[in-house]
Amino acid sequence: MSDRTLRGQHVFLMIAGAFGIIVIVNIVMAFAAIRTFPGMEVRNSYIASQTFERDRTRQEQLGWQASADYDGSILTITVAAADGVPAEVVDFSARIQRPTHQLSDRMPEYIFDGTHHRARITLKPGTWNIHVTGSDRAGLPFRQKLSLWVTDRQG
Repeated sequence: MSDRTLRGQHVFLMIAGAFGIIVIVNIVMAFAAIRTFPGMEVRNSYIASQTFERDRTRQEQLGWQASADYDGSILTITVAAADGVPAEVVDFSARIQRPTHQLSDRMPEYIFDGTHHRARITLKPGTWNIHVTGSDRAGLPFRQKLSLWVTDRQG
């Protein structure tokens, strides 16, 4: 047998050490999260809320739906009208970004082929958000956020 005995101060040091490690890891993770993610969808949520209902109603009037597909080198975005035919989008743009940081944000050049908006781009595996914007000929705005999952074997 060992002549070492477990005393109260030893137990206290073990518990304090375990909680100390947890606190240090939490602080490091919090700083990493704050440094890499701005945490905002809009700059001023109050101002955005003032026009939310009007914008939502206009969006519903259009009845458009966007979808995205990626084959490993070409990103294809389709905006369809309520009847399923390609919508006539004025000032089309689609910003691509990671949901967790802004370091990978991209705004590629799209070419409209009469049905789809296509851009040649290389996307690393993982989740991407695509913010599609545009309007119809009358100026009604269209905005939709799409999620795209890219695998390392895309194509």
